[in-house]
Amino acid sequence: MTELLATTPGLFPLPDWAKSELADLKGHQKGDLIGGDESGQIADAYDRARSDVVDDQRDAGLDRIVEGQLRWDDMLAHPLAVHDSVDTGGIVRYYDNNNFYRDPRVVEELTPSGDVAGELDAAAELLDGAAPLQAVLPGPYSLADLATDEHYGDEAEFLAAVAEFLADEVAAFPNHETLFLLDPSLVAAPPDDDIAADVPEAIDTVAAATDADVVVHTYFGALSEKTYAHLLDADVSAVGLDLVADDRERTVYNASEYGCPEDVALGVADGQNTLVESGETLRERASWFREQVPATDFETVYLATNTEPFYLPVNKYREKLGALAAAADLDQEVTA
Repeated sequence: MTELLATTPGLFPLPDWAKSELADLKGHQKGDLIGGDESGQIADAYDRARSDVVDDQRDAGLDRIVEGQLRWDDMLAHPLAVHDSVDTGGIVRYYDNNNFYRDPRVVEELTPSGDVAGELDAAAELLDGAAPLQAVLPGPYSLADLATDEHYGDEAEFLAAVAEFLADEVAAFPNHETLFLLDPSLVAAPPDDDIAADVPEAIDTVAAATDADVVVHTYFGALSEKTYAHLLDADVSAVGLDLVADDRERTVYNASEYGCPEDVALGVADGQNTLVESGETLRERASWFREQVPATDFETVYLATNTEPFYLPVNKYREKLGALAAAADLDQEVTA
């Protein structure tokens, strides 16, 4: 029997009241973005917003609860953008969309910061053991890809340093059931031959820092065959695959040709489109994938949005949470 679990890759939209309140408190310039030293009023607003999004997930019936990453003004670049060893440079486009982040220029050795652990501690207090906590971090390849190295001077050394930094962050996390490593750069800017074999080693460095189930979630399309094959060398519980993108047939080919771990995360709901799919539609997408890969006896299938849902209006993101929960709970037998 395959277990279906409804979850998300985190990075939620701010509640509408928080957008207005924080705009007044923070300002609107590049220098007003979160730097890890926010004032008491700003911190209080984020605390209240975090409580709201935790409630959203519990009300929807998700099986894994994330902190929401509402402070991440720089999206996946956040853990470096707030680091003392990093200078934030100019504004850079966030992948192929209309969002932007500050270029994190690493100018000194990366050391543990505890920034994300502090967020997760707050989320864990809100849950108080009543629901499983899911931690979220950028994958080491994506974080290195989004950053600029002005200290290490070697691509492989920089990737290893980013992985060690993330592992140190994970070591400070409170108890968590799963860890999602978001690695869209594996699709958007796949590693070349010189670095490709180092990617699974970097992922292993992060995964070894936790006893939780680790999912490397990829999106913005299908992985290349070579990148997918290398990713399978990583010692993780599951790989996350985008079933919303137009090239999903290539995703199915990769999984059929090279196999899958016993667990898989499927991006079945569109994290960038306001059209809200029904639970039945999301379940059908997951079933379609599993039918195309009959050789794999999946123990766990995570049902999620394919991308971070911060692109969505708050009401649509909440509806998508409900649809994911409904897809996992549909009253029908699930067989591998």
